[in-house]
Amino acid sequence: MYLVYLFISLFGVSIIAKICIIQFSEGEYWKAKAQQLTTSQQTIYAVRGNIFDANGSLLATSLPFYEVAVDINTDYITRELFKNNVDSLSQSLALLFKDKSAREYKEILRRGRESGNRYLLLKRNVSYSELQEVKKFPLFRTGRYKGGLIYVQTNKRENPFKLLAQRTIGYDRKGLKPIGLEGAFDEFLEGDSTTRMMQKIAGGVWMPVNENLESEPKDGCDIISTIDINIQDVAEHALYTQLAKQNAGYGCVVLMEVETGQIKAIANLTRSDSGIYVESYNHAIGSATEPGSTFKLASYAVAMEDGLIDIDDTIDIGDGVAKFYDLVIRDSHTPEKKRISIEQGFESSSNVAVAKTIYKYYSKDPQKFIDGLYKMNLGGKLGLSIPGEGVSKIKTTKDPDWSGTTLPSMSRGYEVLMTPMQILTFYNAFANNGKMVKPTFIQEIKRHGEVIKKFETEVINPAICSQKTIAKARKMMEGVVLNGTAKNLKVTSYPIAGKTGTAQIAQKVGGYGKQNRSITYQASFVGYFPADNPKYSCIVVVNAPSNGVYYGNVVAGPIFREIADKVYSTNLKIHPQINGKEELYASKAPVAKRTSKTDAQKILSELKIANTDNSSGYWVKASLKDSSNILLINDNIEETLQASKMPDLRGMTAEDAIYILENKGIQVKFYGRGSVSEQSIKAGEPIKKGTQVTLKLS
Repeated sequence: MYLVYLFISLFGVSIIAKICIIQFSEGEYWKAKAQQLTTSQQTIYAVRGNIFDANGSLLATSLPFYEVAVDINTDYITRELFKNNVDSLSQSLALLFKDKSAREYKEILRRGRESGNRYLLLKRNVSYSELQEVKKFPLFRTGRYKGGLIYVQTNKRENPFKLLAQRTIGYDRKGLKPIGLEGAFDEFLEGDSTTRMMQKIAGGVWMPVNENLESEPKDGCDIISTIDINIQDVAEHALYTQLAKQNAGYGCVVLMEVETGQIKAIANLTRSDSGIYVESYNHAIGSATEPGSTFKLASYAVAMEDGLIDIDDTIDIGDGVAKFYDLVIRDSHTPEKKRISIEQGFESSSNVAVAKTIYKYYSKDPQKFIDGLYKMNLGGKLGLSIPGEGVSKIKTTKDPDWSGTTLPSMSRGYEVLMTPMQILTFYNAFANNGKMVKPTFIQEIKRHGEVIKKFETEVINPAICSQKTIAKARKMMEGVVLNGTAKNLKVTSYPIAGKTGTAQIAQKVGGYGKQNRSITYQASFVGYFPADNPKYSCIVVVNAPSNGVYYGNVVAGPIFREIADKVYSTNLKIHPQINGKEELYASKAPVAKRTSKTDAQKILSELKIANTDNSSGYWVKASLKDSSNILLINDNIEETLQASKMPDLRGMTAEDAIYILENKGIQVKFYGRGSVSEQSIKAGEPIKKGTQVTLKLS
């Protein structure tokens, strides 16, 4: 018993000793350890920048959401104040959120009050408008600190136009490979985040230690893309309709501005397992396949540049069948004539004509043909600003799988790999008089409206070939639509030039033998418009149409035509002038903006500028009477409108121009900022109530 007693006594003394050591000797260490476990520096992310289309429409934006809580035991909330307001607060919360009854909210608030809770979570994922309502509730309306209201902001990325250009807009999510504009320009969009000391309390909830942030986060920059959402909508709709009609595997469309390389629309749709079409992969940029007949332009251009052929030269195609070793090449249709010109062969997309031509002149030195392709910047990557570009492949004679049949195969677009964007860039160079420009998706980057980076046109090659070759190639492409395989695309209002393509896609890696080919077809059309003064180039690719129709003019051509019609009809700049009328552009900057007499006189008076008023109407315009005096005269806007004609609004502020037109029942759309620089209806043209006018601001 004495031994047991002694042992228990020693054990008790050791416990007391350990307590003293922890409390006094190791106290600071354990307090710091506890602080580390219950507090943490949490990242407060900056608001991510927006992505806009070329006309200012939102393509991607960050919407704020909030975690709403209450410090129900703050010193400002007395016992009596809580008692008088808890019922009305509970009722307000229940009516707004509709997830609990007023009785349940009252019980949550009461228990929080009794337990001394300083961070009582009420609701997660509260929208900005809901938060504004919460701020008006009983208790909370007294102020953020007195009312005990606590809210922590988080941001959620949204695409207002949903599927439109979804893959090109892309995303940048933790744990996933970034894609599209979101991934490529993340460093500009994300902004500068900050940190906030947070404390972990019961229930795993993190509560801010301080009300104020150590430093405010810096919002991300806005990106102004080249995409035109109106054209994008037309492109996606046209593509979707044709894919569904042909029951195709996937398809893509790209519309590019010829001179600048700006991408105005890019659509990619893939059939899902459920049969619907979604933007799941950017085929226009990433899918490198055998282009088929659209490659024939490159083959003929190399031969013309080397001075070996002219478009008037003739070639014997016989019955449309030719054999090169064990490779038999056939034309899709039996030719009407056995001997045709190079131009006719291109227009009818004769496989035999191009294969015989290239084999005839390059079979003894095939590397010369390959070198000609590389001189025109075929092969390799374009170096696009957004990730995921597919790698094109142009074989050389040193490749291990080069054979006697490679040259005739390459001439018609087989045993080579190119993405739709790379093909379009090549064709765009011919529309651009030989200058090859890099496709671009971004115009500028802004922070709070101020331009911090502008993206100029980047030239890949100032001249891919001679102007003589360019002229002949363009004549052949115009002939495809006028006389050849794309006659169904011919329109009377504006000319189109281009090339159809129908390819049998090679599957698997390890050679291009027959055992590796599938019976899957790929239909395409690539070209530009208006052919006599090219402004836009476009490519359409439809992969694996499965309803028995697979030719490029029938499957891909209608998509091209629909997009071209929409762009042409809505872009007045590319229309020929009617009756030879010329635009009346000012030769120099105006003395002052055109405005009301009241505003003009007020401004001139404030600036102490001498002026002479010779006007009698409400609207005036200014000119220099002499070097120190401004003359105000009548601006005959009202008289023009009374005659049901369009006034000249150039030089007026947007506010004045919209006021004038809308008061006369004219519908107004505008884009840009500043004064009016262009108007969709010319001055003097007849107008009536309900007419729609688009104003471009300077």
